[in-house]
Amino acid sequence: MSPANHPPVATGRIGVLLVNLGTPDAPDAKSVRRYLGEFLSDRRVVEIPQLVWQPILRGIILRTRPKKSAHAYRQVWRKDGSPLAAITRAQAAALQGAFGPEVIVDHAMRYGRPALGERLRALKDQGCERILLAPLYPQYCAATTATANDEAFRALAAMRWQPALRTLPPYHDDPAYITALKASVEASLASLDFTPDAILASFHGMPQRTLELGDPYHCHCRKTARLLGEALKETLGARELTVTFQSRFGRARWLEPATDTVLAALPAQGAKKIAILAPGFSADCLETLEELAIRGRETFLSAGGTDFAYLPCLNDSATGTDMLRSILSRELEGWVRPA
Repeated sequence: MSPANHPPVATGRIGVLLVNLGTPDAPDAKSVRRYLGEFLSDRRVVEIPQLVWQPILRGIILRTRPKKSAHAYRQVWRKDGSPLAAITRAQAAALQGAFGPEVIVDHAMRYGRPALGERLRALKDQGCERILLAPLYPQYCAATTATANDEAFRALAAMRWQPALRTLPPYHDDPAYITALKASVEASLASLDFTPDAILASFHGMPQRTLELGDPYHCHCRKTARLLGEALKETLGARELTVTFQSRFGRARWLEPATDTVLAALPAQGAKKIAILAPGFSADCLETLEELAIRGRETFLSAGGTDFAYLPCLNDSATGTDMLRSILSRELEGWVRPA
């Protein structure tokens, strides 16, 4: 095609791409199997040599786990899809127009759909010459933040005309994040009809080996909890914010203390009323709504607890949206003209 006949190319816009982990397309075994196959084949997620891991994954895990996981997904599935997908979509919609008319806000999943590479290309096709990639993980982890960045750069490697790319740094200790968590926790606690004896902050677990290899995730989680505990000092009173780690998988040693173990032990220690939050998750998902709010509750009550409350994530609340607007605006400085 000659230059004279070439269709006009859109330019001059800026993209913001919110990225979260991912979800199956439907709460059935087939969809979960496809999702888990992609997720658990990522070498940053499972750091076992592929010659050893793939036969285990294909021969055992993908034959047995999808049915069980599909049952768990069905317990939390919404009319508009999985909670994680629906909330991330709502977060992007809430931020549309927040940074000026030249900025397009979109969302993607690292695994599953909408695919990260697909949405990057869509933003470029809409004229976004500069894109802020925003993995919504407050605490940096190679298995979450880094793999999202990896996938973005793989997509760029296939582009003739690449957009400029910035990546959102971890925001585990950002004052805007801590302030938003504080406000959310206080509002949730105020709505309860009981006073918790203990308050837990449950973060997603990772193998202990990741800490030993230099991943900062554990340190980021601990710092978030310390800063949040300090911010909630008046609310907590004599209580402390107890840090735990959930979602253990496999036989390797994981970060401790384990959430399920702590929940089972608390009633015998005199804590029969508890509240639990998941500050490492930017949106409620299977791990918060099924693992904590349903199975965590069952574990605690069956051990002798009397009152249990799961406190929701920031999600697409006004508080959460304001926090995202604040940290994303900072990363867009120099690209977006001041209002």
